[in-house]
Amino acid sequence: MVTPIVAFAEDNNSQTDASTDEQMTVLGKTYRNTATKTSLAPEETPQTLNVIESEQMEQRGVQSVMQALRYAPGVSTENKGGAVVLTDWVKIRGFDSSNNYYDGLMLPGLPGWNAKPQIDPIAMERLEIFKGPTSVLYGTMPPGGMVNIIAKTPKFEESTKVNLATGFNNLLEASIDKTGVLSDNVAYRFIALGRKKDTQVDHVQEERYVIAPSIDWNVSDKTFVNFNLYYQNDPQLGQNVTVPLAAIESGKISPSTFAGDVNYNDISREFMLAGYKIKHDFNNDWSFFQNFRYMTTKFNQKSTNSGAFDQKTGELQRTAYSTDESSKGISVDNQLSGFASTGALDHYLLFGVDYRSIEGDVDYNAFGNVDSINLYNPDNNKLNPNNFVKTYYSNTDVSMKQLGAYFQDQMLIDNWVFIAGGRYDWVESKTIGSAGGAAPSETVTRDNNFSYRVGAMYQFDNGISPFANFATSFEPNAKLDANGNNLKPEKGEQVEAGVKYSSFDNTTTASAALFHINKRNVGVRKDGASPYEAIGEVRSQGLELEGRTLVNDNLDVIANYTYTDMEITKDENPNNVDRKPFMCRITQQTYGLTTPCMKVPCVDFESVVVFAMLAKPLKTTPLT
Repeated sequence: MVTPIVAFAEDNNSQTDASTDEQMTVLGKTYRNTATKTSLAPEETPQTLNVIESEQMEQRGVQSVMQALRYAPGVSTENKGGAVVLTDWVKIRGFDSSNNYYDGLMLPGLPGWNAKPQIDPIAMERLEIFKGPTSVLYGTMPPGGMVNIIAKTPKFEESTKVNLATGFNNLLEASIDKTGVLSDNVAYRFIALGRKKDTQVDHVQEERYVIAPSIDWNVSDKTFVNFNLYYQNDPQLGQNVTVPLAAIESGKISPSTFAGDVNYNDISREFMLAGYKIKHDFNNDWSFFQNFRYMTTKFNQKSTNSGAFDQKTGELQRTAYSTDESSKGISVDNQLSGFASTGALDHYLLFGVDYRSIEGDVDYNAFGNVDSINLYNPDNNKLNPNNFVKTYYSNTDVSMKQLGAYFQDQMLIDNWVFIAGGRYDWVESKTIGSAGGAAPSETVTRDNNFSYRVGAMYQFDNGISPFANFATSFEPNAKLDANGNNLKPEKGEQVEAGVKYSSFDNTTTASAALFHINKRNVGVRKDGASPYEAIGEVRSQGLELEGRTLVNDNLDVIANYTYTDMEITKDENPNNVDRKPFMCRITQQTYGLTTPCMKVPCVDFESVVVFAMLAKPLKTTPLT
């Protein structure tokens, strides 16, 4: 529980028209619906889009994207446990979705490594979860879906929120969120946060500092510019040590048990995002929008790996490793959108070209001669890194470039909404690596792909809107074949049908969706020595239900139900076909298995969530 010492103070010039201006005030002039990249309402999209608003995140006191997504239908999060927070491990409709977006641009990471930005909730206005294949607008993406973090924007009304808090786990936190006017046509927002606390795991701390200023500038009646900066320093990112499943099943360890050592547990990260957005209206029908961002990230880690575990004695064998990672990159998305009419059919057109690149390097070291630990009676202060013996080291330079061109036509006629879109991508990735003193080797992969989607929705006057869609996805494959070349890209296809409901006053909303996803070209092999082949296929299907109603001015009730059924439909090993994919990564870490299986999630997943929250934050006496 968090105990506020000083809550927040607000000075809002006007609240009488808040409901009518909410979307423009909260989301800003540069807001783009994640499912269409246009300013049209998400309800007009014939594909599932779930929204988690900042008010809900504040009421729940979430401190990460993973915590915010805990109750989202079709989403599985914190897949390495709630104590591991160094990145956002998210699965949507059963498939990994590790690259979140921030205001429409990807937060890219080095493939296979950890250097990746992770936005703190203090800077989030809302989360939008775009379900199913999203490659038609975003390029290389998994078939389950994506998370887009919508940033808080400046407002032309003065407002200040200051918070000082303490609580369990020796929490110390201070933050400020201030927005207001610099001149008649310029508004600003300044967000800052400092937080330090212990965690549920013994001997492990977390520490974070955030600064996020932004400026909105109405250059003219037709031109608008936003400048934004986000800087975050995480001197302590907790721990990244896996506790064996057999130890948990024994019932002899506590949730606070730490399998690492205080003398070799150091995880830190620092990153900066700097960007701008430009929107120019040519006339009432056509406009141009450009979204640009530059990113730098540094990540360092010293930790231990779990090896063989003796369930009888509690003895866990360990190795140690370190990584020194850095990356930089740019992203830019250019959009030309407009309106045209052909008879009774209205067309909301979108043409776009986007580009992103990331490059970085990683130094990795592995060590042996690491003392074991007894998890039934842990001693977390026994390792001496000077006694470690280096068993392996590598240096890897990674770069990736993606260029995509896309179009979309969202058509409205009477109560019908149709959508059709396509995209062509060119992707190049390069890896130069050397290991153990060997000469550097270079691997270059070039892929191209056409993605598309079609969908339809009918909006009844009573607020009920049935919809259906078909969409495709693709992802470059990092696994290597017998010739040392990357496998063919993984490709996915989804068929989805559902219904959305919104009451006339928007106090009650609901949605239901049935989906069926096939993912093919998954890399599989017979055993640990054979090369990979792109022949694997996985099927995911299920049902998602979500409902929300504002009972009164102070109570909001949200409920959802999820059922996801996954199955391997093709594998090099016929014994795996028709089996439920298991979390093989955790299996290998826990039991040291050498025979790999397909690294896809998970067993059948079913969840029911019902919770209520105050509709508006409680306000206290204003600061003087």
